[in-house]
Amino acid sequence: MQITRQADYAVRAVLHLARSGDIRTATSVIAEEQKIPPSFLAKIISQLSIAGLLHTSRGARGGVTLARQPEEITLLEVIEAIDGPIQLNECVGDTGVCSFDDSCPLRPVWCEAQEQLVGRLKGTNFADMIAKGQTSA
Repeated sequence: MQITRQADYAVRAVLHLARSGDIRTATSVIAEEQKIPPSFLAKIISQLSIAGLLHTSRGARGGVTLARQPEEITLLEVIEAIDGPIQLNECVGDTGVCSFDDSCPLRPVWCEAQEQLVGRLKGTNFADMIAKGQTSA
């Protein structure tokens, strides 16, 4: 499983803003420093804003800030705001899609792996990543 490039860019943009504190940051600065194509970043910022993770303002003094404190924003929230809910296999979310259903020995493995992944992402916030000196997800 691999998150999309768009989700990776979103994580890097939020991490950049978390490091900036309450200072409004121009999207052009984020794009340049995080090496994200500006047009792609505009779409990402829009999605994160709709998800309630960012505040945006236009104009000469405009820019982007986090909508909440870094310790209140999880890695899971950012990834799911871009890619939607994490699902390792279709049978994890809906038991009716697999012809083997409950007799399948793989379903419990997929369910447990997804639970661990989601738990790890949900348990990791941006303040933690800054404190640990992580620069990417």
